[in-house]
Amino acid sequence: MYRLSQIIVEVLARIYLWRFKPQIIGITGNVGKTSTKEAIGVVVSRIKKVRIGGGNLNNEIGLPFNIISDSADEYYEKGGSLIFGIKSFFKAIFGLLSSDYPEILVLEYGADKPGDIKKLARKYKPHVSVVTAVGEVPVHVEFFSGPEELAREKRKLVEVLDSTDFAVLNFDDLVVLEMKDKTKAKVLTCGFGEGAMVKASNLNVRTDEHGFPVGLGLKIQQGESFVPVRIDGSLGKSQGYAAAAAAAVGLIFGMNLVQISEALSEYQGPKGRLKILKGIKNSVIIDDTYNASPASTHLAIETLKEIKKVSSDASPTLAVGVPVGARRAVAILGDMLELGRYTIEAHEQAGNFLKNDFDILITVGSRAKFIAQSAANQMLVENIHKFETSDEAKLKVKRLIKEGDLVLVKGSQGMRMEKIVEEIMAEPQKKNELLVRQSRKWLTK
Repeated sequence: MYRLSQIIVEVLARIYLWRFKPQIIGITGNVGKTSTKEAIGVVVSRIKKVRIGGGNLNNEIGLPFNIISDSADEYYEKGGSLIFGIKSFFKAIFGLLSSDYPEILVLEYGADKPGDIKKLARKYKPHVSVVTAVGEVPVHVEFFSGPEELAREKRKLVEVLDSTDFAVLNFDDLVVLEMKDKTKAKVLTCGFGEGAMVKASNLNVRTDEHGFPVGLGLKIQQGESFVPVRIDGSLGKSQGYAAAAAAAVGLIFGMNLVQISEALSEYQGPKGRLKILKGIKNSVIIDDTYNASPASTHLAIETLKEIKKVSSDASPTLAVGVPVGARRAVAILGDMLELGRYTIEAHEQAGNFLKNDFDILITVGSRAKFIAQSAANQMLVENIHKFETSDEAKLKVKRLIKEGDLVLVKGSQGMRMEKIVEEIMAEPQKKNELLVRQSRKWLTK
């Protein structure tokens, strides 16, 4: 049945591409794909009719589904309902008669196993390929011989390009940057490093008068020109990378930096990716529960360290009466999955990266115990708490939270760390709006 559905969706997708001839912006990488996809969509939609690929549908059936339907998000929320799928099929057939189709498709290309991106790139060739980051120990490496093979797989998205196409590459990731020699396309580099063609800089956490983080500020520069950019509701250097990649794509489509800056002011980042949420007891939650890799975990830890520093500098006292300098940093970290032989090393490195900057550590899962073990060399053992599941952890976390705490929640999607966020968020009635994995598909697991 799955194979038949795949064939039908593939055929329809090819017909759609032949019929409407949209330009495709393809995105791959091990970190930041969804944030980059959303940022690019927000920018380019200022000048073109755009469809942003929905959900996490980036495989052999999800990607073509995004080509033929604008209902991918709804399909994903309904857990792949057969009835909804049939309705979508007939809607897609009639859609071929319409003239109201996007000029640009912004799509993710995923790689769970060798050959995935190669197949997708050949069937649905992009006109602009964006590679975000690979990292030293990538996610999904468990299904490849090693990071090098996974990097070669990601590279297929730029190898397929023609001389009239464009590749947007992360200047700061050497593995990604080296892909410039493997493509016929015109190359734009982006990142924070000196030498990036589209450069992000001056990244800072914006706070309100009480030291509560509200978003990011940064500068985007091309040549001698630069513009300020403000992003509300999200944090982390990953959002800076997403903004830089979106700016590069905007420039490819003829936009200027002012237009790009104005567009990015409307970008708020996807759910579960370093999102700022209000917590119980006037705490601040940094919700990074969508997924976890070694690179994204280090980034999340670094982000909370920066928030604590900025909050301490912002104001001597919170409105709630807690001295800002006394705000505790609480890390709630779950297993990082699909790391294969790198599992123990990656979790130990995460524990070491905490250093002595965190007051409380809570780990969730059998692998995360290695985070706790290495962190014990730098933290008081009585401030480290270990649990096997998020359900076991959430009530203890609720009791541990104190007034004004800064709380990071992070882990792979299989650990369901969003359950902990739901338990400690100030507005649980808004969980469908604010949290990841609130669809029937996930809630019934």
